[in-house]
Amino acid sequence: MKKIIIFFAFTLLLTIQSCGIYSFGGVTLDDRIKTVQIDYFANNALLVEPTLSQQMTLTLQDLFTSQTNLTSVNSGGDIHFEGEITGYRINPMTATSAQTAAQNRLTISVNVRYFNKYEEDNEFERSFSFYYDYPANSQLTGSILEDAFSEILERITQDIFNASVAKW
Repeated sequence: MKKIIIFFAFTLLLTIQSCGIYSFGGVTLDDRIKTVQIDYFANNALLVEPTLSQQMTLTLQDLFTSQTNLTSVNSGGDIHFEGEITGYRINPMTATSAQTAAQNRLTISVNVRYFNKYEEDNEFERSFSFYYDYPANSQLTGSILEDAFSEILERITQDIFNASVAKW
């Protein structure tokens, strides 16, 4: 029993020490980075959903709050995100035999600029997008709209997180 405990303790020590900068969340940041600034994402899409800008901004802030130890600041962040919603479109995806849409797809696109005070070679400007399919006989309101926003924004913000600090 004592040998098993020593073995597990030794294995844990090796695992933690060999990972260096790696954290369990997959975040690899310079030790000097302590703050994150996430600016409001304005909605510049041709079709504007009033609550989308605020939800996009808050979802990205919540992701960084929950998955890093960074402090959120309003200005002067060590890492900084800014951008705008560039696309909000609904397209028919599948057709019925009566040549009507059986399913629609909501696609949201976001342009993001990422700045890193200490690792400037990691900075980028990129577009991220994702979609949500829903039945064509349903209106994109209420719980369907909430589900769509939740799924799309979760995916887009996770992609932004991965591209910036998780380096995936």
